[in-house]
Amino acid sequence: MKNKNIKAIDLDSVLEKKLKNKKFKEDFDEYGLKLSVSYEIIKLRKARKMSQALLAEKIGTTQSNIARFEAGHQNFSLNFLGKVAKALESELIVSFKS
Repeated sequence: MKNKNIKAIDLDSVLEKKLKNKKFKEDFDEYGLKLSVSYEIIKLRKARKMSQALLAEKIGTTQSNIARFEAGHQNFSLNFLGKVAKALESELIVSFKS
């Protein structure tokens, strides 16, 4: 039997309302940045045909740490990103936009 009281939720409108909250927007933007960096690491690692375990070995950490970084569940330091860039034979470029 179907429940007729279920209503569809427009996620865009919910997000739009939530983003009006300053703290929520800051957290949302920070997480988005983490995911962007994570995506770039994953893309480079896969382009180099490198496993998480091999990348971890090259930078002196564990595969589970790499998995957490790639999932956006761990903060990045510039030191860590520098090690990743070196292991992936890439250049780390940090920039600011206004």
